[in-house]
Amino acid sequence: MATQMKTRDFECSDAEWQARQDLAACYRIFDHLGWGESIYNHISVAVPGEEDVFLINPFGLLYDEVTASNLVKIDVEGNNVGQSQYMVNKAGFTQHAYFHKHLGRRADAICHVHTTATMAVCSHKDGLVPTNFYACNFQNQIGYHDFEGVTVRAEEGERLVENLGDHSILMLRNHGPVVMDKTIPGMFVKMWALQRACEIQVATLSQGEANIISQDVVDVHQRDLSVMASQGGAGVFDFEAWKRRVSKIDDSWKY
Repeated sequence: MATQMKTRDFECSDAEWQARQDLAACYRIFDHLGWGESIYNHISVAVPGEEDVFLINPFGLLYDEVTASNLVKIDVEGNNVGQSQYMVNKAGFTQHAYFHKHLGRRADAICHVHTTATMAVCSHKDGLVPTNFYACNFQNQIGYHDFEGVTVRAEEGERLVENLGDHSILMLRNHGPVVMDKTIPGMFVKMWALQRACEIQVATLSQGEANIISQDVVDVHQRDLSVMASQGGAGVFDFEAWKRRVSKIDDSWKY
């Protein structure tokens, strides 16, 4: 049930407050879609107008407990530099920190998930293959990084960035995807389409041999998709629609 109307009671710039609300909403949307992983995994975003400062979820809270005011403001080393009394999972932020630090604006918004479908595809020897409409979106636009164990060592960061290349999605083999963009809506819509691509691939391969789409058709698909992309507001329309959905259930994320 939605909460009663409240007023903002948090000291920060208007730009930071907007980023906090969008990030908190994103956590609630991920939870609603079943993309949470207990108290683990992260979505992080750069604080507008500040250098090497980010917002991330409080360690120990489920995604449906995240709010605009309890998000933790941290530096690139994962140190709390804001007002939140919560701690963060500094080890889990290691890979996010390297991307944020070395990729600039193209990695202002990052998520890492362990959904069953995306982990299954990351664990498949061929990764994501063009078996469906959504998978065609990502052909030759994804990097792959071989599993090296728990991603907590800073020295792995250089290899992560190298394997990402000029893409915005990195499939950590036998682990899960990292999805990034300049904005939260842009990151969200990529994650949504990737999740659908992986769900459909898993379902398709469970039936036996898949019908693989040829590269020339994939090329046409991606060309036409790029023309249509502006109609979706770079994910803004999608993100705002899902914000309305989670707000009808519980709008406490706003505060």
